[in-house]
Amino acid sequence: MDREMDRRTLSVDLGSGPDPANPFSADDVIGIDSQSFGDVVLQCWIGFEPLPLADSCADAVTAFDFLEHLPRCIWKDDRLINPFVEAMNEIWRILKPGGIFLARTPAFPHPEAFQDPTHLNIITDTTVSYFARRISHDGTPVDPWGPELGRRYGFVGSFDLLHQAWDGSHLIWKLQACKPVEAIRA
Repeated sequence: MDREMDRRTLSVDLGSGPDPANPFSADDVIGIDSQSFGDVVLQCWIGFEPLPLADSCADAVTAFDFLEHLPRCIWKDDRLINPFVEAMNEIWRILKPGGIFLARTPAFPHPEAFQDPTHLNIITDTTVSYFARRISHDGTPVDPWGPELGRRYGFVGSFDLLHQAWDGSHLIWKLQACKPVEAIRA
């Protein structure tokens, strides 16, 4: 039975509301939101506190129309905190090696990025460079400055950009967690 459980897949949907998305058809899905909705959605202030899950437990993490609601920075307890960077750290932490992060968010230059007064985090098509290595078709890095700046700003993880595309006014990211396989044995 333990071997069967080891093969089960887990997808985590951030900012899920009462109905977590499961685009990867994972065996198990957990939603995380600012309020709890029964057993399927856990309460957590994403970006302000650790996600209530173990390291390297998730095969996939999704965030649909969520990242734009995270503040870029706040002043708390006499220090500057960047909830967006902290959320990206937590996403990387809970993903298994090779795990996938799929995000969809309204982005600049489209008005939808700004029209909702709760949109605090404006994303562009180069924002991903701070969190992921982007490789061009000829194998050279795109925005080679990005990962180093991401580290300076507190990002501790590493992703590879598998895909980035526009869907109307929304930008879609598909990132893969780069971490040693030993991380899931710990």
